Amino acid sequence: MLFLTFFIGIILNAMGYIPPGNINLTVAQLAINKGMRQVWYFILSFSCVEVFFTFGMMRFARWAMSDINPNEAVSEVRLSTLVDCFMIVMFLVMGTITWKNRKKVPKTSNTKEDKRSGSVLYGLILGILNPVQIPFWLFFGNYVILHQWIETDYLSLVIFSLGSGVGSTLALYLYAHFATYIQEKFTLSSLIINKSIAIFLFALAAYLVVKQVIVIL
Repeated sequence: MLFLTFFIGIILNAMGYIPPGNINLTVAQLAINKGMRQVWYFILSFSCVEVFFTFGMMRFARWAMSDINPNEAVSEVRLSTLVDCFMIVMFLVMGTITWKNRKKVPKTSNTKEDKRSGSVLYGLILGILNPVQIPFWLFFGNYVILHQWIETDYLSLVIFSLGSGVGSTLALYLYAHFATYIQEKFTLSSLIINKSIAIFLFALAAYLVVKQVIVIL
């Protein structure tokens, strides 16, 4: 049962990182601009935060889904709207930074002088500032609990959370590997890739703005 719990954690969280978003696009950009070593620093630090985040959300999920509606208003503002607004700001900031740095020549380093602390800190920050995971775990966390796919005792949730960390690690590594493969296969320059990532981030922000406008109207 614990092995199944671990496996469900891997699959569920890996699925959450399949759609392009700020995290997997950041990993792709790091892989192209700074190399796989920096990617691993980022992924491992991010996944460590993910383990703790998942545990907290799974403990919270059942109560939250029974008492909190994502469409419920908080000070007359829906919870889903607050999450979207945060993501819009994040996408715009990350897109702007990527666009401004699009012409910078990638610098990779294989020495101990590489800035591992920068990638680790970046992973920790994005692991904490990842509000899109809140509705994800509120829905899927409650789903697996109600369907009795996992138990809710501390040991089971710890195992599930560890599986979640492994799932994010695998999914993000595959994104990084795929990004470097595409660059090598099609001999794409970092300028083109950085432009594409920036435009995609702006497009995600625009999509969320349009979504909220439609909801308001």
